Amino acid sequence: MATQCTTHKMTTFQRHAGRLFAGLLLCCASAGLGAQELAVTDPAAAPLGDLVRKFTDAQVQRDAAALRALTSEQYIEVSPVGELDPREKMLGFYIKDASRAAPALAIDEWVFRPTGDSAVVIAKLNFTMTAGGQARSFAMRSSFVARKEGGQWKMLSSQHTPIRPPTPKP
Repeated sequence: MATQCTTHKMTTFQRHAGRLFAGLLLCCASAGLGAQELAVTDPAAAPLGDLVRKFTDAQVQRDAAALRALTSEQYIEVSPVGELDPREKMLGFYIKDASRAAPALAIDEWVFRPTGDSAVVIAKLNFTMTAGGQARSFAMRSSFVARKEGGQWKMLSSQHTPIRPPTPKP
């Protein structure tokens, strides 16, 4: 006989987030146990690198239409400030604003871990922008989870963690 918790009903979003988290755990566990890490130059890594580049370019250019095309309907993201953003919230953030210059983006320190129709990609995103005549650079370590949908790689999830600049020694 199934019991139901009367003190807390899960929302649809919470159920999907729980399933995504379980899927991420399974994907990460299988990545650690049997997945092969690919070199950036490996041809099998190319479509994943292309997906991440297109996705991050669309973010920098604030191109919500491209982001919609590149992401799964089940996409969810952990933002650099730790917020959990489902796809529609993420898309709402990327509205073109001609008054804001797009930062320059360079991607390096790639790690590719495909496992069949899913993959984990980790990379360092290096941003440079000018504000008030001052150049500013910052970096984030980002994790991307992709899966094949209809034969095409789609972004399923991402998490972005700011990298603190080194503190000057006294």
